Amino acid sequence: MTVPALAAPLRPRDSDALRCELRQLAVLGGPPVLFGGVVDGDALMLTEFVGTRTGLLRGLVVRPHSGLGGASMVAGRPLAVSDYRSASTITHDYDTPVLSEGIKSVLAVPVLVDGMARAVLYGAYRSGAPVSGQAADLLVSSARRLGEELRIRDEVDRRVRLREARLATTAGTESVREVHAELRRMAAAADSELRAKLHRLADRLCSDGEHAEAPTLTPRELDVLAQVALGCTNTEAAERLSLKPETVKSYLRSAATKLGTHTRYEAVSRARRRGLIP
Repeated sequence: MTVPALAAPLRPRDSDALRCELRQLAVLGGPPVLFGGVVDGDALMLTEFVGTRTGLLRGLVVRPHSGLGGASMVAGRPLAVSDYRSASTITHDYDTPVLSEGIKSVLAVPVLVDGMARAVLYGAYRSGAPVSGQAADLLVSSARRLGEELRIRDEVDRRVRLREARLATTAGTESVREVHAELRRMAAAADSELRAKLHRLADRLCSDGEHAEAPTLTPRELDVLAQVALGCTNTEAAERLSLKPETVKSYLRSAATKLGTHTRYEAVSRARRRGLIP
């Protein structure tokens, strides 16, 4: 049995969500210049813009501690300067693209998910007036909405990966069970020397289980349980093992009695727990 390859979750681009927030800020009366980007690794790349005049900021990589955005990323809180050119509280690694836009007053707001900056929103003015309280509130609210959106996306991705891992494990287990059943089927028709080798190979596929409490089942009882574990009916198991259906039923009943169970499904489940079959 071949385990199918698992497809990666089809997560929407986080930058698209950021772009939507910037556009909404422009509609709600945010600062005239808006831009931002998503944090990848330890760096922020500016990719989304509203109200800019040049393309010098596009693709700019902002490092931690560098410029206003890099300082905001590290601090994990909004930071602002009212005169970017003369600000002494930030580094001036990005003066050329920022000043070419005529930006003077600017606010950087980190988008936090579990305390880590995942994006940064900027609101800026070309005048020297400080960012108003109303504009600051709009950017902070936008950053919180975006942070919650990214948190939800992360949780969806986590659950998808967990589900796929479980499916892969289940598929792998079914493959082992098929091989085990086939080895026992082959052993049933083999000579004594080959039968012993095939049984040893089949036993290696079984889990350790609870061997201290495991009852002793005959090879034929194990053969029948291995086929039933694949979902075979008594008739199908009989065909695979070259037995009569009544004989399969008898072996199954005997195995269930030794295992202390009442149905074929209980017998298979308990045999697995005891490490008798995989």
